[in-house]
Amino acid sequence: MHEHGPGESRPHDEITETGPPDYFDVLETALEELLTERNLIRPGEVRHQIDVLDSRTPALGAKVIARAWVDAEFRARLLADGRGTCEELGITFYDDTGLIVLENTATVHNLVVCTLCSCYPRPVLGLPPDWYKQKPYRARAVVEPRALLAEFGTIIPDEVEIRVTDSTSALRFLVLPRRPEGTDDFTEEQLAALVTRDAMIGVVPVTAGKDGSGA
Repeated sequence: MHEHGPGESRPHDEITETGPPDYFDVLETALEELLTERNLIRPGEVRHQIDVLDSRTPALGAKVIARAWVDAEFRARLLADGRGTCEELGITFYDDTGLIVLENTATVHNLVVCTLCSCYPRPVLGLPPDWYKQKPYRARAVVEPRALLAEFGTIIPDEVEIRVTDSTSALRFLVLPRRPEGTDDFTEEQLAALVTRDAMIGVVPVTAGKDGSGA
């Protein structure tokens, strides 16, 4: 149901386009030309927006988390105004969604879900993983979050409260994981390298291996 480790990919053969455009290609081109002709969008705007979406990866969110770990004032601003504070780091929001950052502590563990569809903080994390969009995750995150987390290898002690937060079309959420022990001497860049997409959803903690890598 879920993946372990962000950014994993499988090798595949190069994809090439052959033959005439299909119905949807023609429809897409016609719609873009019509909107451009009526001055509703600028020429090339659709391609630009696609490029913006493609440029968003979990590395942006990891940069935010690492800064919050090393800068207490930034952390306070982030928890008070998630979107505005992310913008301080040059992360632009291409839509009208808000962003709230939820902090994990020794007594509270946050888990993010979208029970209706797949609302997700794409400006800071990119596209959501497939399991995030599937019904089993969306339902079990609410009904049995502790058991669900255990399937990700995350065992939450009984004395730790699990808070499940439901995203909406207007409001998205990002988890601020706990900084792993043994990273006091890490640089901000080294810390960012430890932060995974799954940790910022809340399904796994951030860990630091002996070699300084997240493992």
